[in-house]
Amino acid sequence: MNGLMNSKKWLAASVLLLLALAVGALWHRHAGAQGETPPADLSRYRTLQGSGSIGAQQIADAAEGLFDEDAAGATQAFVMMRDGQILAERYGEGIGPQTKLLSRSIAKTVTATLIGLMVSDGRLALDSPAPVPAWSQPGDPRGAITLSNLLQMTSGLEHSEDGPPLYEADTVRMIFTDGSADMAGFAEAKPIAHPPGSQFTYSTADTMILSDLMTRMLTTSGEADQRRAAMMEFIGGRLTTPLGLASLTPEFDRRGTMIGGAMMYMTAGDYARFGEFLRNKGRVKGHQVLSARWVEFMTTPSPRNPAYGGHVWLNREGKENPLFPGRGSRRIFAAVGHHGQYLLVDPTRRLVIVRMGISNVVQREGVRRSLVRLVELFPQG
Repeated sequence: MNGLMNSKKWLAASVLLLLALAVGALWHRHAGAQGETPPADLSRYRTLQGSGSIGAQQIADAAEGLFDEDAAGATQAFVMMRDGQILAERYGEGIGPQTKLLSRSIAKTVTATLIGLMVSDGRLALDSPAPVPAWSQPGDPRGAITLSNLLQMTSGLEHSEDGPPLYEADTVRMIFTDGSADMAGFAEAKPIAHPPGSQFTYSTADTMILSDLMTRMLTTSGEADQRRAAMMEFIGGRLTTPLGLASLTPEFDRRGTMIGGAMMYMTAGDYARFGEFLRNKGRVKGHQVLSARWVEFMTTPSPRNPAYGGHVWLNREGKENPLFPGRGSRRIFAAVGHHGQYLLVDPTRRLVIVRMGISNVVQREGVRRSLVRLVELFPQG
């Protein structure tokens, strides 16, 4: 009798197990048909907390696409801040909060910030001809190029950013081959292709010219070591120390010019702190480190490309825009690197989002989709 009862219990348990498996299979089939994904694994986050009505799980689910390597490439770090507080922090394999990550073109926005400090000091003037010795001969049309033209990528200098072919692109030659010893000299030697201010041409060479201008405002020495030391002292006293960006590490070429268009390193947390600084219009802990008017200049649409300001991308319709115009807010601005590095600021939602990683052209679309989802998770105001 006991054997019969045990058999019945075993049979009942087996039936229940089969039913559970069948229901699970049907649920997964339905979820796949509806495009649903299982909840994100919260244990992968170093920091994760909700904000207002937005829960931690919602944030993690919205960010999950950033860590889909097929769709978005290799994400090294993701940090989200709201009101200056870190809501989410997650790292890829082998990366941590102390890892310095390559900026690529996020560096351009740092360079523009340093230029703003020099303009406030009276060392440089925004709408005056850029004081480049190679352009000083009477009749040289390059002598009309202003600081504003260089910041808004309308210098008019002949330039190819990425080819084709890639190996012949001016940026590749300047940074890696025949122009690498003196990158600013390579950039400044380019002839005029269009009247200054007449056409937008995205150019890392324009940023190298800005780096050289700053260095020559700080020292008259032509020695590489002294040029590096002068720039590092300026960066340390005016940006690194006031903002607490201890990890900020720029690279220099053999002439001692900062590679301000592509080669800086910071931790993901310091990138986020820099973004928060810009969100607060140049204020840190109650101190106005950078003129608010300069941040307004950086984030105002330029005449030849409404999607670009002063070395900053804007979330508006325009040329080559790596953001998502029509979604989120028109007030969103971002520093964007060549491989899908994003330092995104949304003043209307009080957000700063950092995504560092390496993505190809197709995968960058996946990165953008995830960024939109994260931004639109939060209400404006």
